[in-house]
Amino acid sequence: MAVIGAGIAGIATAARLAVAGHAVTVFEAAATFGGKMHQFALPGGYRFDAGPSLFTLPQLVDDIFRLAGREPADYFRYERLDPITQYFFADGTRLTAWADAAKFAAEVEEKLDTPAAAVTQFLSRSGRAYDATAGTFLHKSLHKAGTYLSPETLKAVAALPQLGLLGTMHQRHARAFADPRLVQLFDRYATYNGSDPYQAPATLSMIPHLEHGIGAFYPEGGIYAIAASLHRLAEEFGVKFRYNEPVEEITVAEGRVTGLRTALDAYAFGQVVSNMDVVPTYRRLLPQQPAPERTLSQPRSSSALIFYWGIAREFPALDLHNIFFSGDYQREFQAIFQDKTVADDVTVYVNVTSKKTPADAPAGHENWFVMVNVPHDQGQDWAALTAHTRRVVLAKLSQALGAEIEPLIAAEKVWTPPGIAADTSSFGGALYGSSSNNALAAFLRHPNFSGRLDGLYFCGGSVHPGGGIPLCLLSAKIVSSLINEE
Repeated sequence: MAVIGAGIAGIATAARLAVAGHAVTVFEAAATFGGKMHQFALPGGYRFDAGPSLFTLPQLVDDIFRLAGREPADYFRYERLDPITQYFFADGTRLTAWADAAKFAAEVEEKLDTPAAAVTQFLSRSGRAYDATAGTFLHKSLHKAGTYLSPETLKAVAALPQLGLLGTMHQRHARAFADPRLVQLFDRYATYNGSDPYQAPATLSMIPHLEHGIGAFYPEGGIYAIAASLHRLAEEFGVKFRYNEPVEEITVAEGRVTGLRTALDAYAFGQVVSNMDVVPTYRRLLPQQPAPERTLSQPRSSSALIFYWGIAREFPALDLHNIFFSGDYQREFQAIFQDKTVADDVTVYVNVTSKKTPADAPAGHENWFVMVNVPHDQGQDWAALTAHTRRVVLAKLSQALGAEIEPLIAAEKVWTPPGIAADTSSFGGALYGSSSNNALAAFLRHPNFSGRLDGLYFCGGSVHPGGGIPLCLLSAKIVSSLINEE
């Protein structure tokens, strides 16, 4: 069978299928594996993870090694983060998000004058919501009737009203907390799947549990180590990777997949898994086949504008994960999702892996991954938006850290939504496929299989259960289970 795309979901799918005894070939347009999870270096000795930077649910990686009868630590090691994130608010307040929920709650009480009990109660309810729903809505296909006939599903649906998960994320957080800074802190978790907390359903309020209930982690060697370790396992089980060979067409006959075609050759395969974004999969690879237009026309998630900076100084105030909030969060999301532009005041995420892996930057220097949430590409003037946003980001960081940042930039690279689209075949550069800005979004995502073509499957961030490392790994689990069952 064939897998199109060597992103993390494609690699994980290939590894799972190979362990189950299938012969698997992966076709990748780029020169190497990883997709958004690739790495690169800038002159002067700065290494960067290009895309994902937060790692939760590491057991989803470990499970693949255990499935193969291998010891995970022989391939892949990681540490639990404590603290998780440093927060910098627009009014100058700084807050440390400790891994331990009680310690984090005490920090919130001290810095934001919110009772610790309110925080621990919120996180406890977030954990209960996750436990009640994850097994059904994340680990199983929502597009198979058997999922809805299980007692677990009925229990999950019945639990939603009692868990306070009706309405939007922002409404849920505004009911729970009086301090707008704490509301903003929890609203930001909508960005974990490229959504707007003022529209996204309150069910997403369970996301903080991943960090404060289960934990946030850092792999030895950076996020790229996830892809590298699974790629090694896949090769050990015979998976063949064909790089620099983009797929041009999925071939079909009499309602079923027969293989695929590249510029080099035509290949016969009875089953094909696309790790490419679902929109270009249909538009480019299946142009003669009816496409699920309603699914493909869903509103897209946000994208990112990323500045990779080699910084010629160290900043003790920074940790691995750092958030510098805007002063008007609602205006920021309105700009992204209604106005399709970038606000004049933005929230800035700074990831510094040299805090954990000193070799990622020269001694006395740091490697800054600086990201702003922006709309996906719809023909905006990205040169102008990038130049303006760069000035805004530099001013914000300089003020918050008490030092002029621009003179410290010793190396730089920029990744814009059009660049993300071109480099990763993500439609419009949307990082998570469709957004989750309505209560039915999970059910409207494209399924992990085709309803029209036998032998065609889908994995990755643009299909069920969604984007981000854990959900991409779960899509690989669902796809491999469907193929093995059939």
